[in-house]
Amino acid sequence: MPVPDMFKQGLARGWKTHDGSRLDHDLTLQADVAIVGSGAGGGTTAEILSAAGFKVLLIEEGPLKTSDDFKMLEAESYASLYQEGIGRISKDGAITIMQGRAVGGTTLINWTSSFRTPEQTLQHWASEHGVIGHSPEDMAPWFERMEQRLGVAPWAVPPNANNQVIRSGCDKLGYSSKVIPRNVRGCWNLGYCGLGCPTNAKQSMLVTTIPATLEKGGELLYLARAERLLIDGERVSGIECLGMDERSVAPNGRKIRVKAKHYVLAGGGINTPGLLLRSNAPDPHRRSGKRTYLHLVNFSAAQFEQVINPFYGAPQSIYSDHFQWDDGTTGRLSYKLEVPPLQPALTATLLGRFGIDNALRMEQLPHTNVMLALLRDGFHPHSAEGKVELRGDGSPVLDYQMTDYTWDGVRRAFHSMAEIQFAAGAKAVLPLHADAGYVKTLGEARRLIDGLGLEIYRTRLGSAHVMGGCAMGEDPRQAVCDSLGRHHQLENLSIHDGSLFPTSIGANPQLSIYGLTAKLATKLAERLKNA
Repeated sequence: MPVPDMFKQGLARGWKTHDGSRLDHDLTLQADVAIVGSGAGGGTTAEILSAAGFKVLLIEEGPLKTSDDFKMLEAESYASLYQEGIGRISKDGAITIMQGRAVGGTTLINWTSSFRTPEQTLQHWASEHGVIGHSPEDMAPWFERMEQRLGVAPWAVPPNANNQVIRSGCDKLGYSSKVIPRNVRGCWNLGYCGLGCPTNAKQSMLVTTIPATLEKGGELLYLARAERLLIDGERVSGIECLGMDERSVAPNGRKIRVKAKHYVLAGGGINTPGLLLRSNAPDPHRRSGKRTYLHLVNFSAAQFEQVINPFYGAPQSIYSDHFQWDDGTTGRLSYKLEVPPLQPALTATLLGRFGIDNALRMEQLPHTNVMLALLRDGFHPHSAEGKVELRGDGSPVLDYQMTDYTWDGVRRAFHSMAEIQFAAGAKAVLPLHADAGYVKTLGEARRLIDGLGLEIYRTRLGSAHVMGGCAMGEDPRQAVCDSLGRHHQLENLSIHDGSLFPTSIGANPQLSIYGLTAKLATKLAERLKNA
């Protein structure tokens, strides 16, 4: 029995939306608050402001795709739901960056892992980056509010075989591991979360906050790129948007002018700084786009005798923070360990090599586990960091420069992952590096990893978490926004997304963004009512 497409039902009831690819003339739209971006920050902000009585307009560059469109087909989903058709990379091409670009943003295609911001991270922001009011005690009720709103709870179903590897290996070695909380209700345990949820079980913005906003009279403009903010002195006077073609690849010649009393940027850690840079927004201390972090990720594959079928079942349900804080908050680079789901097309690029070599690796996919390390960047002065720049066509790109300190973390993560995989019973392990092959013992793995030349292009690197670029803090010389997300130079502009984070956070960031932006949006609603 097919699951009803709740978004299409809402449209049939009269939800107001505008498709930028189908405009036959230029358009002017007005609202109390205009929000650029419809992901975790934009969706949460929209629901709270519309519930407070404000007319909200959500602006999304990507398409509107709903549950009827999600066929669990990689070729369709990557092209339509991801930034740059899943081709977004760092400036030097060394790091693949996976971000959503559709109504619902990255919440539409993430793997549902939902962690509160670690206490160590919040304390570090307060002590080192001038952030006030966001202590663990301050944030706890906001995290709880959003956990209840989005069904966040530890996954109660036994882990699939892919996730069981990390649990079994950690148990054998005496390392800690825990169950991952997921933002799902009535999950069918399909395992294809990264391609859009066909059952509406994932509590993404598409099925929660955006429908709530539209029910309250809010409006949605999609397939429209926010090209630049129109700035008049110390205020934003409008947003100039470009209608996009239906693939969201190129502008179609139509312009949409948006007028509002207040403007919120929630396009994420690359697109939000990019919009500020394109707009020549006041930036006297040149902070926009600086200190952008990734949770740089490296990977280790393992082959097992038993069937793993890593493409089925909840994609991430077990994690280990055993190494996360083992040298304090600011010591050597540390990491969170998880496993990714392994749909075939993504895995073929991940496992590397070409032709017969790649085919032989892929032949073993049903028996393959992959583990990943989220490297907690931004806490140490020698950590790799990025800065957002503009290409010649005005599109944003992240220049992320690796350091010896970061490579040291990559090498130690390779060791940790191989150790856990062999402890879990792997018959062979493969650090994902161009110069590595499968090895059959832990001793061989240690010698291989110690001998690898760690450098870009040869080491497989990726990220699905972009944070920073518009850091919050009370000192305008160091931060783009204050601790409530208010732009230091533009009085009617706020930023409500992961670009506010002064460092990475050391955990999958969606719940951190939900909790923080719920607080900021609630405070914004109070200010607007009193204005």
